Amino acid sequence: MDIRNIAIIAHVDHGKTTLVDALLRQSGLFRANQQVVERVMDSNDQERERGITILSKCASVTWNDTRINIVDTPGHADFGGEVERILGMVDGVLLLVDASEGPMPQTKFVTAKALKLGLKPIVVVNKVDKPDARADEVHDEVFDLFVALDASEEQLDFPILFASAKEGRASATSDQLTDNMSVLFETVIEHVPAPTVVADGPFRMLATTLESDPYLGRVLTGRIESGTITPNMTAKALDIDGNKVDQTRITKVLAFDGVSRTPVDQAHAGDIVAVAGFSVATVANTLGDLTITESLPAEPVDPPTLAMIFSVNDSPLVGQSGKKVTSRLIRARLLAEAEGNVAIRVTETEDGDAFEVAGRGELQLGVLIETMRREGFELSISRPQVLNRKDPETGALQEPYEDVVIDVDEDFSGTVLESIAKRRGKVAEMRPSGGGKLRLHIVAPSRGLIGYHGDFLTETRGTGVMNRVYREYGPYAGAVAGRRSGVLISTNAGKSVAYGLMGLEARATLFIGSGVSVYTGMIIGENSRPNDLEVNPLKSKQLTNIRASGTDEAVRLTPPRRMSLEQAIAYVQDDELVEITPDSIRLRKRFLDPHERKKASRLAESA
Repeated sequence: MDIRNIAIIAHVDHGKTTLVDALLRQSGLFRANQQVVERVMDSNDQERERGITILSKCASVTWNDTRINIVDTPGHADFGGEVERILGMVDGVLLLVDASEGPMPQTKFVTAKALKLGLKPIVVVNKVDKPDARADEVHDEVFDLFVALDASEEQLDFPILFASAKEGRASATSDQLTDNMSVLFETVIEHVPAPTVVADGPFRMLATTLESDPYLGRVLTGRIESGTITPNMTAKALDIDGNKVDQTRITKVLAFDGVSRTPVDQAHAGDIVAVAGFSVATVANTLGDLTITESLPAEPVDPPTLAMIFSVNDSPLVGQSGKKVTSRLIRARLLAEAEGNVAIRVTETEDGDAFEVAGRGELQLGVLIETMRREGFELSISRPQVLNRKDPETGALQEPYEDVVIDVDEDFSGTVLESIAKRRGKVAEMRPSGGGKLRLHIVAPSRGLIGYHGDFLTETRGTGVMNRVYREYGPYAGAVAGRRSGVLISTNAGKSVAYGLMGLEARATLFIGSGVSVYTGMIIGENSRPNDLEVNPLKSKQLTNIRASGTDEAVRLTPPRRMSLEQAIAYVQDDELVEITPDSIRLRKRFLDPHERKKASRLAESA
């Protein structure tokens, strides 16, 4: 049977997973009357809640006696490490572009990676049924993007299709869609080459993704480059330098059948398969026959640009809702994550109770924290810090910069530009995008953008759209103003009292309501002034035997400000932490004791 291996790449929310849904349905994988959930490939709970793809996943369909292996990749820049690895095991890509938004930052990022590997993309202009679609203009913009990325003559001669993935329709022309996706299947078979592999050589395969299965153990997925693999055969794993790191008996070989995996008796060169049995082998290792001595080349992954400190939760409320609280358990979990996710780097601190976790961005690290929280971990998380470096030639300090594309109503553009300027961002391009909106292309240091998304939504009254992607390291941009307001710090431990909170409302925004467990050093609100204020949220009304009219009305509190995980992480300052438990997210001072705080503050000022 002929094989085609393709990846679907695009900017976030341009319709990759919806397109895969349509291809799976029309290939005959599901019965005509079968009930299937939307975005069937987004099986992870957080993927469904956030509406984004986080982990790459494989599926397989058959069309006219050709098996097409499809890989759905993440669209958000923070998960770019997944895309970089996946492109190494496919022979072609479907590049999806929204018919109204056009090429966006992540479109440029993933397209540059695909072109660099010599892949010839098939461009699909999706969502042509939208009222503000401008399919032909977007076609021209994609061509201009390819030129800007130094595409070869062959890559510039890309096939173009127009589609509505939601309706399951596609066509070679923008004005009239057909009733199905047949033209897309046919274009893939015609333009994507069959895998170039060695059928009769020794078995070799580059491990591209790693996952842990409760029954099978470590499961490594990749494309077989040469030879044949069968269950029970003995195989070894080589690292990128050709050193042997593992040897085992293969317990299971799993091929992709639709969206599920099924055990097979053998798999051949060109197949994308999952292999179980190895105990040490990991991503970027070469799995192969005992006779092989050279490893397959692995694509380097862009370095992390942002780091947080994950430490043991030492608050007085530790262990009340989570069972995994020790540094040993946290360390094992983080190392397991770093093993399967090449875009994350974990470094242990000297005292052993804290770990520096570096990644691509706030969202990627936020997803990891939320995953651990749901698994029963309790953690203390520091404010994110960018990873600066020294210029290899001049020795000058450099920091990571990002490309930011903002779509905003013209009425709010002035406020947004003012905020971006305060955060050391510079406008590279500004143009109208229709419907009273402006598109701003901004280059800004990653440090200045930490926590900005929440402020941006406030500034644009929820109507603005902001997309970011790593650009490069550049000169240090100078100081960026931090949070302007101080916080309210609890001086007592116990349950908060409505009467005590009522007296604080006039000068602060509260983060908690009445009857909430608090402790000394916990942050319970935001002060209206720049200084921190120590307060007693347990203060109750003094009881007397004298009654006066009008003094005993029920206390009515304004609903407290609730923060999401990402908002809390972006809110805290360097001397504060976010306490994460399965049941709650609390803000606290790094040093709970007021004397310790003053001592640390004096040391910081003198330094």
